[in-house]
Amino acid sequence: MTSASSNESTATGNGQSPLSVLRRIATRPPPAARDETCDMCAEEIGAEHQHVVDIESRQLMCTCRGCYLLFATPDAHQRYRAVPDTYLSFPDLELGSAAWDSLQIPVGLSFFFKSSILGRVVAFYPGPAGVAESELDLESWGSIVEANPQLNALTSDVEALLVTAPDDRADARCFLVPIDACYELSGRLRMVWHGFDGGNEAREQISAFLDNVSQRSRPVRDSDTERGIAS
Repeated sequence: MTSASSNESTATGNGQSPLSVLRRIATRPPPAARDETCDMCAEEIGAEHQHVVDIESRQLMCTCRGCYLLFATPDAHQRYRAVPDTYLSFPDLELGSAAWDSLQIPVGLSFFFKSSILGRVVAFYPGPAGVAESELDLESWGSIVEANPQLNALTSDVEALLVTAPDDRADARCFLVPIDACYELSGRLRMVWHGFDGGNEAREQISAFLDNVSQRSRPVRDSDTERGIAS
């Protein structure tokens, strides 16, 4: 397990790490403080807009609708991929204390995404030093997915699994969310985090975020094979 500051060397295609992208998003000025334009064609866009990911640099790009649609084909092998607006919940998730402990994540909130460039699943979680990364034991993660096959719905690079696990792990919840939602939460927490556990304001931000995700999510049961296995 390593902190964000020590993982800058875990670079992707053009020398940038996923953590450097998180930091850039977290420190980006709020929409009201800057002119919003499409990062691809420079057309003016509103504060509410869609995103495209450069999978080589892990850069999240603000786009107009036209540019977004150019990269919205899910099975296209392209450097840029549109971030979908899909929210799912997994009420049948089985995640006991032993399974969570095997991931060696010290807090009860984390998100996981599949990087096609790194060829592995990466976990990020908030902490006093900012966003930290955990290099997952692939066998442990594989065991969790084997017990919860619905988690195979995760699409590489553009979606993440957000897991919140209370101390007893009995009421662990898992959601599939767009990757930009995780960047947004990370940025909010960085601005309000105090002390070791984040403080009241951080907990309020997390609670509000989870409430919004829960309201937007469609439940997926073990028997639900509508989305199939995405890669």
